[in-house]
Amino acid sequence: MALGPRLDLRQSQSLVMTPQLQQAIKLLALSNLELESYLAEALESNPLLDTAPADSDGPADETGDAPPAEAPPSDTAEALASDAGTADDLDVDFAEERFHHDSASDGAGLAGNGEGIDFDSFAGADETLYDHLLAQVGEHFGGVEAMVAEQIVALIDEAGYLRADLAELAQRLGVPLALVEHVLGVVQRFDPSGVGARDLAECIAIQAREADRYDPAMERMIAHLDLVAKGAFPQLRRICGVDDEDLADMIRELRGYDPKPGLRFGGAPAQAVVPDIFVRRTAEGWAVEVNGGTLPRLLVNRRYHAELVKGAGTKNRAWLSEQLAGANWLVRALDQRQRTIVKVASEIVKQQEGFFLHGVAHMRPLTLRQVAEEIGMHESTVSRVTSNKYLSCARGLFELKYFFSSGIAATAGDGAVSAEAVKSRIKALIDAEDAKAILSDEAIAQKLAAEGHDIARRTVVKYREAMGYGSSVQRRRQKALAG
Repeated sequence: MALGPRLDLRQSQSLVMTPQLQQAIKLLALSNLELESYLAEALESNPLLDTAPADSDGPADETGDAPPAEAPPSDTAEALASDAGTADDLDVDFAEERFHHDSASDGAGLAGNGEGIDFDSFAGADETLYDHLLAQVGEHFGGVEAMVAEQIVALIDEAGYLRADLAELAQRLGVPLALVEHVLGVVQRFDPSGVGARDLAECIAIQAREADRYDPAMERMIAHLDLVAKGAFPQLRRICGVDDEDLADMIRELRGYDPKPGLRFGGAPAQAVVPDIFVRRTAEGWAVEVNGGTLPRLLVNRRYHAELVKGAGTKNRAWLSEQLAGANWLVRALDQRQRTIVKVASEIVKQQEGFFLHGVAHMRPLTLRQVAEEIGMHESTVSRVTSNKYLSCARGLFELKYFFSSGIAATAGDGAVSAEAVKSRIKALIDAEDAKAILSDEAIAQKLAAEGHDIARRTVVKYREAMGYGSSVQRRRQKALAG
């Protein structure tokens, strides 16, 4: 057969992810705080975007006397991507989610939300443990000792422990080991009490000395903290040479010492979680709305666009048209995002109505696929909508992912109950335990079976450990120490 060049015509189909479609998918996964940073960047880069006044009741997509923008289209991605050609619906599944990225978290805060100045943002940072100790170094040391003390303070971790070898430190600084040990002894008398210790026993011993309670009996108890943890009271009484009453007093005093004194200082301040969705019950049913209080109302400044176009050249006109198309797209994309979030949240409320009415014991097993099928979207879309978003209702603040859990089969074979409901019941059983009747994992499984839950002992163990509860032996020791 002769070889030679030839032309072939083939027809194929492929899914093209336009930049706008990529951005629209990205917007779905952003929380309100992340979206705020994203919009701050958009307002800075696009001169045709503006924010509406807090008391504005007009359209949120136009200003000026120019013809109004097109009305927001229906829930289709074709409209969102219309400025760059046709594309399939936002509700698509593409491998590995290549276009899912986090937004910039360091964007400037947005104005125009009607709120006053946040004076708390001008407050100075809390004093760190390092700063607190360094201030005391200047009061107690000078010369070479001050240099050694500064090095020791720099090696103390946030819990207040010194995680360094003194011999290596002395060799690195070129000073005698005795000098380093002397300086450390002084540092260990700094505030907070217990700082600079090299292990838990030393930390407790420092605090006992500060309280003038470091007698021989307490010294022996601190040297055998492993027995205290095991609850081996007969051995402790014999080692310490005390009776039951004195041992109980020593244990009570021991529990009053701080095992991590450094944590009183510094650390990242607790960040309040801002809900993305509000759910409340009304006479007509459940009202679900997106929290718009943290987001600005975007406007497309058409009057400014008309002024700029008048004296612009060909290249500038093309750039302005591009910016106008981008501004129009962003306004429509935000509207699409809100409607999608409300649709998903409404279905979650519908599926978990028992939880909103009666509590966690009435939660149902629910999967992303179930919600996706009910609202006619893809499972990946529901996953993006429920990522990093929180729902506020009368029962508290919950992450949307909280409402999705596996099911535990009923012993009678009629339906299933949510794993969260079973966890709640296990927690109630453990919290109600008597010190003399601690329930084993098998006993908890039997009680749940009697209540209609077909659950294995290993599942009880998994749920118990996930909630932070120890085994029956550990809980018995804790009850004995507390009692």
